[in-house]
Amino acid sequence: MKTVVLGLLFIFSVSFLSAQGFPDSWKDGKYLTINGAKLWVVTAGQGDPLVIIPGGPGGTHLPYRSFDSMATSSMVVYYDAFGRGKSDTAKDVKEYSLERDIEDLEGLRKSLHVDMMNVLGHSYGGLVAQGYALKYPQHVKHLVLANTFHSFIMWQKNDDNSNHEIKTNYPEVWDTLMKARERGIVSSDPIHQEIYGKVPYGFLYAYNPEHFRSKEHKPYPNLFNSKLYYQMVGKDGDFIVGSDIGNFDFRTKLKELSMPVLIYGGRFDRVAVPEMMVKYKEYCPQAKFVMFEYSGHNPQEEEPQKLFSLLRAFLK
Repeated sequence: MKTVVLGLLFIFSVSFLSAQGFPDSWKDGKYLTINGAKLWVVTAGQGDPLVIIPGGPGGTHLPYRSFDSMATSSMVVYYDAFGRGKSDTAKDVKEYSLERDIEDLEGLRKSLHVDMMNVLGHSYGGLVAQGYALKYPQHVKHLVLANTFHSFIMWQKNDDNSNHEIKTNYPEVWDTLMKARERGIVSSDPIHQEIYGKVPYGFLYAYNPEHFRSKEHKPYPNLFNSKLYYQMVGKDGDFIVGSDIGNFDFRTKLKELSMPVLIYGGRFDRVAVPEMMVKYKEYCPQAKFVMFEYSGHNPQEEEPQKLFSLLRAFLK
């Protein structure tokens, strides 16, 4: 996902956190030491574990607390991965990698003392989920891939489509950006991110931008780690994907998955674009595929009732 507007993902309302019966993301979790680092873990509900893998790369679990709705039938497991939120950060950014995130998920499973778990990966989190399910299929009871990417080809399409939309609809922002890039400014430079930040989050990520108006809530630490993001997508990753994100490709392997698989996308998602999402039907034909017609990148916020009903039925 493009960090330009990705940082604005975290304007989601988190008022539900104060609802009775649900743990507080700030204080009601615990630290688990996994692969030498302390990771912050919060759980809600009881039943088979449903592990929610956040997007980014670089985001925390906080925006995903709407999945508390699943706590009536599952033990929902939220965590801040290495380098995010309340978890430890790396001394050297080279420690951040897709492979590390996959191995940390396996470490989390062991720390939870469970043999099998349901895994849901959203956006970048879907890369971790796919990689984990292919490497450790014996530990995945159900796999859910949400608004995610099957290959670096699809992530590059995210870049290309996002930039096309910005150029077309925000020409004044695009003009400022191009002038900066002509001076040698690239995606990982703060000024580049500042210019991108002029584009409202809902423009690229929502069916209805009103769902993502800023709401006041108490600050959460290290809400988005941009250093981690650019380590993993490449220094000019908002235009040309590189590093880990420039090399991953699950397309030829997805047919090997034998556990139940659910894949869903949003019709108005301009990053995990429908044009590429529907190709999952070809790469993973054994999966159940659902397109949410009134959602962008986050059906859990725009069509929650439909999504959570679908998830309960799938995980049953």
